[in-house]
Amino acid sequence: MGDAHGQAHAAEIRQYAHDRVELVAEGLWSGGPLERGAVLELAGACLPAHEAFSPRLHAEMLAMAGAAGITPAEAVVVGGFTDFVDTVRAVTAGPHPVSVTEDDCTAFLVPDARADGAGMIGQTWDMHDTATDHVVLARLRPDTGPDVLVFTTVGCLGQIGMNSAGVCVGINNLTGNDGRFGVMWPTVIREMLAQETAPEALDVLRRADLAGAHNYLILDADGRGFNVEAMPSARPVQTLAAEPTVHTNHVTQPAAFPFEGERFSELMANSRRRLEMAKAMLAGDSRPVDPERLMEVTREPTAICRRPDAKYRVESSGAVIMRPRTGDFWACWGQPAENDYEHFSLTPAAAQRS
Repeated sequence: MGDAHGQAHAAEIRQYAHDRVELVAEGLWSGGPLERGAVLELAGACLPAHEAFSPRLHAEMLAMAGAAGITPAEAVVVGGFTDFVDTVRAVTAGPHPVSVTEDDCTAFLVPDARADGAGMIGQTWDMHDTATDHVVLARLRPDTGPDVLVFTTVGCLGQIGMNSAGVCVGINNLTGNDGRFGVMWPTVIREMLAQETAPEALDVLRRADLAGAHNYLILDADGRGFNVEAMPSARPVQTLAAEPTVHTNHVTQPAAFPFEGERFSELMANSRRRLEMAKAMLAGDSRPVDPERLMEVTREPTAICRRPDAKYRVESSGAVIMRPRTGDFWACWGQPAENDYEHFSLTPAAAQRS
C-alpha cells in the first residue's frame, strides 16, 4: 500500500513537472517559444543560488526530485514556475506576452486590534486551472526548528504556511522585469517558515537572491506583520498598522514600480478591482473580523473567487486562513465558493512559552 501510494505521488509529480516545462517551452508565459532542453538549461543555472541560500532546502528539493524521478532542473520549474518565467523573460530578452495570466491571489493581513486580539492572514490561491488537482496540504516535522503546516502543490517545497512558533507567510504573484538566475519563491517561503518571529522571516526575505517577483505577507503570534513587494532589485516593506492590509497582483509601492513588467490592461483592471473589493469588505465597522468573515471575502463570486474561462484559464485553486496566536489554520481545496474549509491546528507560540 505504501509503495503504491508513493508511486502514485511520484507519477503525479512527473506529470505536473512535464506540464510546467511545456508551458514555458510554448512561450505563452515566457515571452517566446524555447526548446525543452533550453528551458531546463536555464532552470539548471538557478541551482547554485538555491544551494547557497539554503543547503538544507536544496538537499530536500534534490531528494524530492530523485524520489519522483525528475531532474533537479525540472524541480526548479515545477516548484517555482511563476518566478521562473520572470527569469526566462529577463535572460532571453523576451517580451511579456499579453496571453500571460499571472493574475494570482487576493491576500490580506488583519491586525490584532481588528480581530479580537488575534490577528489573521489569509488569501485565495489562484492559478492556471491545471494546477488545482495538484493542490495538497502537508504537515512538516523537521528534526530541528518548528513544525509547519504548508499549503502547496505536488513537487513544490511550500507556498503558504504557518509554523508552530507562530510565523505565517502568504504570497501574491507579481510580474517582474528584472528576473535573474536566483532562488525560486517556494524555497524562500520554507526558509521564512523556519524562523521564530516575523522580523526574522523578513530578514530571510531581504537577504534572498530572488529569481523573480512576488508579494510576501508575514504575520506572527505577537501581531507583528509586514507586506513586501519583493522584486529581485527592490523590497519595499509596509508594516501592518491599525487597519487590514490587502494586496492583489500589481505593484503599489514607488520603489517597486520600475521593476514591474508590463501587464495586459484587462488583467491590471481585474487586480485593481479585487483590491478595492476586498478592502471594502474588510473596512472598519462594528463587526470584528473573524475567520468566517475572511472566508466570505475569499468566496466573493464576482471577482475574488476566480473561475476559469476560455480566455483566461485562471481559477481559485484553494484558499487559506491562518491565526498564529491560536495556532488555527483553515484550508479550502478548489474554489472557496464551491467548497468547504477544513480546520487544522498547530501548538501556538503562547502555549509553548507557558
